[in-house]
Amino acid sequence: MKYIYLLGACGSIGTQTLDVIREYPDQFKIIGLSVGRDFELSESIIAEFKPEIVAYRTKENMEKSAFDGIKCIGDSGLIEVARYHRYDNELLVNALVGSVGLKPTEVAIKAKKNIALANKETLVMAGDQINALIDEYQVKLYPIDSEHSAIWQCLQGENIEEVKSVIITASGGSFRDKKREELVGVTKDEALCHPNWSMGAKITIDSASMMNKGFEVIEAHHLFKLPYEKIKTILHRESIIHSMVEYNDFGVKALLSTPDMRAPIIYALTYPHHIKFKGNSLDLIKLGTLHFEPLSIERFKCLGYAYAAGKKGGLYPAVLNAANEAAVCLFLNDKIEFLDIEKIIERELNKNYDEKNPSIDEILELNQEIIQRLLKEYGGDEK
Repeated sequence: MKYIYLLGACGSIGTQTLDVIREYPDQFKIIGLSVGRDFELSESIIAEFKPEIVAYRTKENMEKSAFDGIKCIGDSGLIEVARYHRYDNELLVNALVGSVGLKPTEVAIKAKKNIALANKETLVMAGDQINALIDEYQVKLYPIDSEHSAIWQCLQGENIEEVKSVIITASGGSFRDKKREELVGVTKDEALCHPNWSMGAKITIDSASMMNKGFEVIEAHHLFKLPYEKIKTILHRESIIHSMVEYNDFGVKALLSTPDMRAPIIYALTYPHHIKFKGNSLDLIKLGTLHFEPLSIERFKCLGYAYAAGKKGGLYPAVLNAANEAAVCLFLNDKIEFLDIEKIIERELNKNYDEKNPSIDEILELNQEIIQRLLKEYGGDEK
């Protein structure tokens, strides 16, 4: 039995993780949850999985919940769930969105939990620090992103020193067929219409700006200990090949599957096994053709910003994340235009940040300062 702590249970990755868990009640037991603002969905999940501890997004939901176990609230509640420890073979699934996911990851590692990570910001903001903690506490980190899961699976049994490059594929997002001049005045509804994947609002906007792919480049650097020069990106419209690994002899391994996030979730939960699960098998005959195109950092500027911030290191990846998190929030609340997201990020990255080895608390402090300042500057609601 594997004992699961799921942060972000009401989100896209969270609900798909629950789909997997309910199929295998003899293998997984939910011990802790964090739930969102949707009270009816939260209560339904709690009633079904009967956890021991729950963190609620709002005090109102916590107070009216009929749940009889341990209740906690807000960001401190996430920490309590991450720290809770009663069993061997515990796994924390971090399906949170945004910088709020970093601190619970740190706490869970210190509680000797293995981590299944869907929260991009954890490694984007503090990849060096998280890797140091993983080594210190001797826990495992399993990627849930489909791209990183594909690389991880292609590397099984291989020597990382023999890798020439990893190639991360991108669908291109909502605006992949638009030229830069056509992005002027695009709407929120247009940006939220992803051609291949069903995801939450934040990650869908990040996909449209290609910041999502930039974050994945930084994550790959930390997950696989590869220099940025060996991490490439390519546009692949069908989202069938999730990533590729090229070896020194020019052989290329690729993982292909239909675009279903439950596949990388179940692999992270059951590694190193490939167990049966409901879903659609890939029909190559019906598919027929796969397409590949270059990803230009002139067209997708956020991708270039991510490479630059990752290479500079220190606080710059955290600055990248904070500026993007605030800008996406402002765009979703109709405070700025879509192309303003890039302008805000570029402006923040052009500032000077001297600290080369910041602590996680220092990273979070700067992250919050930048987000609050930008939201206030552009008239957004403070977080």
